[in-house]
Amino acid sequence: MKAELLPTETSSALRASHADRDRVVDMLAVAAGEGRITAEELDERVAAALSARTLGELAALTADLPGEAGAAPAKDVVRIEQQGASTLRADDWAVPRHMEVVSAWGHVTLDFSSAVITHDTLRIDLDMSGGTLRLITRPGVLVDADSLVMGYGRTKVRPARDPAAPVVLRVEIHGRLSMGRLEVRPPRRWFAR
Repeated sequence: MKAELLPTETSSALRASHADRDRVVDMLAVAAGEGRITAEELDERVAAALSARTLGELAALTADLPGEAGAAPAKDVVRIEQQGASTLRADDWAVPRHMEVVSAWGHVTLDFSSAVITHDTLRIDLDMSGGTLRLITRPGVLVDADSLVMGYGRTKVRPARDPAAPVVLRVEIHGRLSMGRLEVRPPRRWFAR
């Protein structure tokens, strides 16, 4: 008689692809960069990830890392299309490889302070008029807006608090922003009174 697998056992028993292994290696590198695992643990886990055969073996390598075990996998492309509305990505959101933002008279806020970063580059293709694109960064997140075409707009970029931190994500902004604003800043500090 053949034993049936439960749904959770089925997904963890699936064979891992090269992309699955690469994603876990990227997660481990980010965790090491944040000081969550030591260099020795990184070496051990990367070796285990590269030889893992199933998704269950890969999941075990990141189960003790915050946000990684239950986080949805990052999509390759995310599209935000809005008119007169606001969009916020915050907390443990999974950063994709590519975002397409089409916005008229609205605001888009991308908060990277506790985002799950599994790719080294995020390309944002922007088509925005009359709104604000706000990026809240953390150490290791660099923003490159050199390819952004501005028309009657304003750019305000505040430097990172720890410029010597290793780069974990490079955000490249392309496209156009007219009658709007680009704001890049670290999270606000709240002081106890």
